[in-house]
Amino acid sequence: MIVPDKDADGLSSGTILYRTLVLLGLKPDLIHVHLLSKGRTVHHEDERKAMAAASPEFIFVLDQGSRKSGPLIDGPHTGLVIDHHNATPEDFPEGSFFCTANKSPPVATSALLTFLLCEPLHDGVRDETDWLCVVGTHGDLGNTLKWEKPFPDMASTLKKYTKKALNDVVSYVNAPRRTATYDVSSAFDALLTAVHPKDVLKHSRLLTARQEVNSEVERCTHTAPKFSQDGKIAVFRIKSEAQVHPVIATRWAGHLQSKALEIVMVANEGYLPNKVNFSCRVPRCAKSRDPPVDIIQSLKDYASLKSVKNEDDDADTSLPSESEIPLLERLGDDFARGHVQASGGIVDVEQFEELM
Repeated sequence: MIVPDKDADGLSSGTILYRTLVLLGLKPDLIHVHLLSKGRTVHHEDERKAMAAASPEFIFVLDQGSRKSGPLIDGPHTGLVIDHHNATPEDFPEGSFFCTANKSPPVATSALLTFLLCEPLHDGVRDETDWLCVVGTHGDLGNTLKWEKPFPDMASTLKKYTKKALNDVVSYVNAPRRTATYDVSSAFDALLTAVHPKDVLKHSRLLTARQEVNSEVERCTHTAPKFSQDGKIAVFRIKSEAQVHPVIATRWAGHLQSKALEIVMVANEGYLPNKVNFSCRVPRCAKSRDPPVDIIQSLKDYASLKSVKNEDDDADTSLPSESEIPLLERLGDDFARGHVQASGGIVDVEQFEELM
């Protein structure tokens, strides 16, 4: 069973692994790909049950984020987590093996890690999956990445397929999971059946999804930000059934400038019922700060502050008493996940308002 994440990095790593297993002689009907439902993680009980129903002997979890948890499924299995998100040595499912590069900058993405693990296993792996490695890595690290050591030399791959085509594939593959219909399977199928990157760019559903997402990004991106009192965080609040909050956060991170600004946050109150999905990015103006901005730690620090009631606001009864569970704990395990420079989360509306 292959359980890839929904973005270009996750889906590319899943396709690299799938193709490697086939090259090694495993029949495709013995490979099951499990794609998560909208707003779910691999640790969600419904997902665990769905995975267990297929009775997999081997489970590969790719690019899903790193979290300490119980076993991937309750039945007997061998699990391997390949990931690059911020994690401690204990942040993996019970009983599973773990491969990460998150503490070894420059951090290799999940697609790059999967490629490096699979390439020595068969002579055909590089020929069939080198472009997928580039697509997945550019998907997370951007298309201006220089393929220098310790990263592998991909000059021949970029020349053969062209950098533009590979970067276009990133955009196309990322589009379906951002739409309201969340049809991630169309993106994975496009990658798995493609002989050449240009085959992905001819996929009609991906083209339609890209147009849908671009239209929704344009609708939501002009929201005015509100700044925290210390000026370190700019918050954009939007409502959309599409997953456009990361795109808008990245876009504004390249435009907003301030000596105090450290984090751009886009909060989407329309993606999941009764939840706020938010994405955070370090703005370009803060990229060279010393010490470097750590979004995850900053969010946790804000959530750990004591709430102070405004003396003029007698009607405010929403603030918790000191006897309650601290806000950081109530925000849950889906708060401040990801990378130190590209974090996010999914939290209840009430807790998010308290954080604000």
